[in-house]
Amino acid sequence: MKEFLDSIQNSGLGNWVRDAPTIWAFPTILFLHTFGMSIVAGGSATLSFMVLGYWPASVPMRPFERMFPWLWLAFWINAVTGTLMLVADAANKLTSLDFYVKMALVFAGMFVLIRMRRQIFGDPQLDQVPLSRKSKMLAWASLTCWFGAITAGRLLAYVGPGSANASGAH
Repeated sequence: MKEFLDSIQNSGLGNWVRDAPTIWAFPTILFLHTFGMSIVAGGSATLSFMVLGYWPASVPMRPFERMFPWLWLAFWINAVTGTLMLVADAANKLTSLDFYVKMALVFAGMFVLIRMRRQIFGDPQLDQVPLSRKSKMLAWASLTCWFGAITAGRLLAYVGPGSANASGAH
């Protein structure tokens, strides 16, 4: 398995992403990944806080349904850029439990987002009746997933194989 992961990591694409002496490789990919994450997690958090009542009752929520296509676009930006960064460090990331925790939380967060759109924004009485307890539970689940995914993503640099701590550095 290690040989397979090394071959991915040492492929032309992996080498370019990781080692190319240009801003268009890793720095741009990391920037786009961070930008996409801020849209997905930030947009989801905004919707969640609205559902939880941190939104003026006089301002309707319905217009915010227009955020969903942007959230999906940002998710796909993250899927592409995340895959590129994974190819550049496959041997370390794909042997780290933290990576799988992050991915589980990302997919759970997207699942919750889909449920929120169907259950909350799909309700014709949105903005006319109070939101259900189930809706608020979805909002808390979304916040938990995105907070966890961001935390696990940041910890990838510090825990597991290939991390600064694994080599003894701090």
